[in-house]
Amino acid sequence: MTTGTNAMKRLMLALLLTAVPALGHAFETSATSAWVYDITTKTVLLDKNAHTPEHPASMSKLMTLNMLFEALHDGRVTMQTTFPVSEKAWRMGGSKMFVKPSDRPTVEELIHGIIVNSGNDACVVVAEGLGGTEENFAQMMNERARQIGLTESHFANASGWPDPDHLMSMHDLGVLATRLITEFPELYSNFSVRQFDYENRVPANANNRNPLLALEAGDWKADGLKTGHTEESGYGLVGSAVSKTDGRRIVFVLNGMNSGADRATESESVANYAFRQFTQKTVLSEGQRVGQADVWMGQSDQVGLVAAEEVKLLVPVSAQDGIEAEVSYTGPVSAPIAAGQQLGEVVIHVPGLPDQRVPLVAESSVAKGGFGTRLSTAARVLAERFLARDPAAPAEQPAS
Repeated sequence: MTTGTNAMKRLMLALLLTAVPALGHAFETSATSAWVYDITTKTVLLDKNAHTPEHPASMSKLMTLNMLFEALHDGRVTMQTTFPVSEKAWRMGGSKMFVKPSDRPTVEELIHGIIVNSGNDACVVVAEGLGGTEENFAQMMNERARQIGLTESHFANASGWPDPDHLMSMHDLGVLATRLITEFPELYSNFSVRQFDYENRVPANANNRNPLLALEAGDWKADGLKTGHTEESGYGLVGSAVSKTDGRRIVFVLNGMNSGADRATESESVANYAFRQFTQKTVLSEGQRVGQADVWMGQSDQVGLVAAEEVKLLVPVSAQDGIEAEVSYTGPVSAPIAAGQQLGEVVIHVPGLPDQRVPLVAESSVAKGGFGTRLSTAARVLAERFLARDPAAPAEQPAS
């Protein structure tokens, strides 16, 4: 394995980060579990007990919404499709949309009833409308959860009603929130609806409980997603916000706080941390050369290694002196080589964050050499053996 760190590339990173002030610090949260993720750069900023399944309360209503959004996306229902209200849905306790058995709420009304009113009754209506029964719908939720990578979750109902078998990790909630944002952009604006009163029945429960929607922060704006609370799990929030300066979007999940006031304060602090203690830098442009690879039996002895994609790096503002990059490839690389063929990777190390790996591809095509190339390669290998004074050493082998 041939590895190396290009001096020019080290200089490039240093120049990019010269103007960044050193203000960062490790973030500590009073939440018992938390996960903070920068969607734009795919960077995890905070992980506190995030992979432990726990009672998610109403935050798990996001999975019910995911199932409904998928039905809308696939054309199985429309916003004006109506569902019947069963006696089971009507009798649901806790937070409610206050539907009655005589009602036929539309899908659009049910979406608002779940997001704004956190209606347990609305969730049962959706479950029965899509799955026949809530029990069957829970099985559908579990099957779909496995398919979309929610490996630390199990659903027993549609509403998040307390049940020992109804569990989600904060990581899975964050992954689910990211999916709702990226896969259903035409529906995501529903999460920022701040008030909904179905048939003028719920004036005391008509306001969205997300404390960040009404907040006018100077440099970011929150636009989702869902709160949760039970006596056992405490107060939680799945939130998302967008930077007003560079368009970065974050998702954050907090749980286990002691009060609604704590939830509001801690959520704002997390968003401030994510936006103010990190800065986004374009470190590599797509097609930018970062090194060269040796070629075996080709018409050229070397081929340029270029970045396969643009690299936008999220950098802690305090980490400007600790960033390193390493180019690695297995070589020499056997010809023929096609332009765009992946040959290696560049690994970027940022203190306190996961390594970022970016594929490196061939800058140009290299054809296989002819008889003369084979002769010159054999002569070069013999010369290298002689100079190394190790006649028994095996010939250099190409990479597969």
